[in-house]
Amino acid sequence: MVDMLMLLVGEAMAPLLTRLYYNSGGNSLWMVTLAQSAGAPLLVIPFLLTPRAAAVGEPRPAPAPSKMVAICVALGLVVGCDNLMYSYAMLYLPVSTFSLLAATQLAFNAVTSRLINAQRFTPLVVNSVVVLTFSAALLGVDDPSSSSSVSGGAGGDAVQRGKHAAGVVLTLSASAVYALILSLFEATFDKVIGAATPRWVLKMQISTNAVAATVSATALFASGEWRTIGGEMAAFKGGKAAYAATVVGVAVGWQAATLGAVRLIARVSSLFANVTGTLALPMVPVLAVALFGDKMTGTKVVAMLMAVWGFLSYVYQHYLDGRRAAAREGRVHAAAGCGICTDQMNYS
Repeated sequence: MVDMLMLLVGEAMAPLLTRLYYNSGGNSLWMVTLAQSAGAPLLVIPFLLTPRAAAVGEPRPAPAPSKMVAICVALGLVVGCDNLMYSYAMLYLPVSTFSLLAATQLAFNAVTSRLINAQRFTPLVVNSVVVLTFSAALLGVDDPSSSSSVSGGAGGDAVQRGKHAAGVVLTLSASAVYALILSLFEATFDKVIGAATPRWVLKMQISTNAVAATVSATALFASGEWRTIGGEMAAFKGGKAAYAATVVGVAVGWQAATLGAVRLIARVSSLFANVTGTLALPMVPVLAVALFGDKMTGTKVVAMLMAVWGFLSYVYQHYLDGRRAAAREGRVHAAAGCGICTDQMNYS
């Protein structure tokens, strides 16, 4: 429950604060990208306080350090690219549209879980994938002028439509990459590490985000955007303190969401982590309407209902899987009990 709460709060908090950053005068894409991973040092304290798990059964050899370094660097680079796509997407789209489109990561994760983690497809899973795909398609053809939280900017409606289309493509691409990241984390825990202890979860989270933050910080300085940060802070609505609080809030929100997701991957599966994250779906558009004046158009309402339908299909599939697992476990216990009784009768 704690892991699920971290994921839900982070999933709702981070996009809203990112939109607040853009609306209040922030315009550094690399700063937003850096903030998505820069909160990794916050996890060092819980990592140091987490005891090592006691070995159960036959101890498995620790993975080679060189292999783990290569995995963490590769995953960190992918995470950094994914963060950049999310930064652009949240700049071009109202947060309500962004959050609804991001729900398609559930459909993408069904595919990656099947290909990488050997998750099985069922009619309910296929139904969810189809419904979420149509939900994204509805938002892709929605009129961008229906939102008031993203200004049209220079060039008028044509430029705004182009930015809207780019935002849709970037959100879908980032969602697909995020689904791939979750499946790769699950595969790393299952096939490379062989254990999903709390220390390994924190170690993977810190290492991959440190790589992503390093890449983002390097790009921030290489692009020259760092020279504009001082002026951006001074012009930010609410002043420098509000600027710092917003960026820190973005960092904390993304770390909470990612840590909750990785812990759920370790405890259950990447698919379950994605299903849990989709629970935040109805919250963000409603909060966006209240906080930023996004218009809840009929298209968005239909897309939200379709996304919730897709989510409920996944939930019901998990319920059926749980019942089957419980029934199998009951049969095993019953067979074991019959075997014991037979042995006692034979002994008598």
